[in-house]
Amino acid sequence: MTGTLAIATRTRHGDTAVWVVMLLSSLASLVASFVLSIEALTVAENPNADLGCNINAVLSCGTVATSWQASLFGFPNAYLGLIAEPVVITIAVAALGGVRFPRWFMISAQVVYTIGLALAHWLFYQSMFHIGALCPWCLVITFATTLVFFEMTHVNIRAGNLSLPRGAKQALSSAVEANLDLMVVIAWMLVLVLLIVLKYGTTLFS
Repeated sequence: MTGTLAIATRTRHGDTAVWVVMLLSSLASLVASFVLSIEALTVAENPNADLGCNINAVLSCGTVATSWQASLFGFPNAYLGLIAEPVVITIAVAALGGVRFPRWFMISAQVVYTIGLALAHWLFYQSMFHIGALCPWCLVITFATTLVFFEMTHVNIRAGNLSLPRGAKQALSSAVEANLDLMVVIAWMLVLVLLIVLKYGTTLFS
């Protein structure tokens, strides 16, 4: 058991595992963004179109797609994913190939993806408490974005890229070494799932 834990810990702290998780999460988000982009065009032609992910009154891409929040910047939000995710995929693939990016680049990526995380969770909040419906593909993007954010943060903490006071850097490095960041991301995603279950309960499957 101790040996298995040691292997798991080494894998978690190895560059390959982190970049693979980031790559797979970004690919999932890109697929979701692509599907949502097509559905946005369908809804633009016919607001009453029956989309494939209109499962019930709660799980309904159509309800979310016709809300103003779905086009926050004047165009479907999914287009942002089509722009951003290929960049993250390229970074992950390049890193797996041995490329090491300069500090300024990784800080910029961290800032941009922090904004992306904030936007994804704002949209999740809007869907939950204002729109009153959830888009399954949007949920894929929310969870994938969360994973990419934490993996990118993991990389930047380990590499010492973040511009933080020495004490804060040491504290974060110790937390990462103890896998506390992994516990936080798991807890974070469980909270999102719990919020959905508490809010909608059995109506999710009715």
